[in-house]
Amino acid sequence: MSLSFQKGRALVTGGAGLIGSHVVDLLQAEGWSVRVLDNLEPQTHRDGKPPWLESAVQKGAQFLEGDMRDRDVVQAALDGIDVVFHQAAYGGYMPEISKYVAVNSFGTAQLLEIIRERKLGVRKVVVASSQVVYPEGAGECPQHGLVFPGLRPVEQLRRGDFSVRCPICQSPTKSVPTAESAPLGGETVYAITKLDQEKLVLTWGRQVGIPTVALRYSCTFGPRQSIFNPYTGVIAIFCTRLLNNLPPVIYEDGEQTRDFSFVADVAQANLLAATSDKLDGKAVNVGSNRAVTIKRVAEQISAALGIPLAPIMNGDFRPGEMRHLISDTTLIRSAGYQPAVSLEEGIDRYLAWIKTQGSIREYFAAAESILRQKGILQRVEPSR
Repeated sequence: MSLSFQKGRALVTGGAGLIGSHVVDLLQAEGWSVRVLDNLEPQTHRDGKPPWLESAVQKGAQFLEGDMRDRDVVQAALDGIDVVFHQAAYGGYMPEISKYVAVNSFGTAQLLEIIRERKLGVRKVVVASSQVVYPEGAGECPQHGLVFPGLRPVEQLRRGDFSVRCPICQSPTKSVPTAESAPLGGETVYAITKLDQEKLVLTWGRQVGIPTVALRYSCTFGPRQSIFNPYTGVIAIFCTRLLNNLPPVIYEDGEQTRDFSFVADVAQANLLAATSDKLDGKAVNVGSNRAVTIKRVAEQISAALGIPLAPIMNGDFRPGEMRHLISDTTLIRSAGYQPAVSLEEGIDRYLAWIKTQGSIREYFAAAESILRQKGILQRVEPSR
């Protein structure tokens, strides 16, 4: 264990967001001195500073409102910091290309550059990466064993064929856990920039001799997941639809699978990465090692809310989106990570929280129209 970081001075970028705010809470509970940098992106924080940020400030956290693209702001945020938890990112399936690159790729590069050029005392950087760096989850082929399928061709998806096929013989594969050694390749703008972030941080760390860790989060959910952002967070989107008596909208056929992580567990993964040297210099999966279909998630939420609306499945699809993912969590578990909250319990906790948020509006329908206009969302073409 790297004992010098048990109670250090931490900067949490994106510290008002879902994961960042839970990292802040955990650090404060552990006795750390915490500074938060967040631009309060209106897409996520429509009502401005959220109450959990106000609470963190009351407990002693320092808050700087500013953007990762602003060099002066980032420089001020880094002053006197021991450990950086870099959670800030522009995320989801939003249509802006340049903003993704500017916030995620450039913002991360600038942060690292400032630390190096000003010879700051930062002793560790933990960066939020994502499962989206994998073009597709690992598969098992009856003939060729473990294989790593690539991106499914758009032409295949337009035919309504959503299967994942062996790259050698084209036979359908069975989804199996994906280890960190799997091939990488961002296939959406967001994915490209997340891969940028983790490669920048890990490469920089080796060059300057500062320990770094990139945490590849699976689908993270829980209280504080924005009820305003219709572009990210499938559980939140399903909830806002159902609470407005609208059916959930599911892409493809609903049989695609994801590995879900409760946000409090993800915060624990960040603390582990900061206080242990076992993960230094590595990209590390953070997940539950369990996959569930998106259709099943919609059914669970519908049942828990007591709103029995069957989901809409029109065969729409998003080019570049993976079909299946199970995170192989052997590496992080070997360092002591033990996720404590199941998907079912986590959904119950999220629903209990969202019911305290007053009137819930539905923003998804308008956003979906924009995605379709931009070509980010497409539809299966009827066979001729």
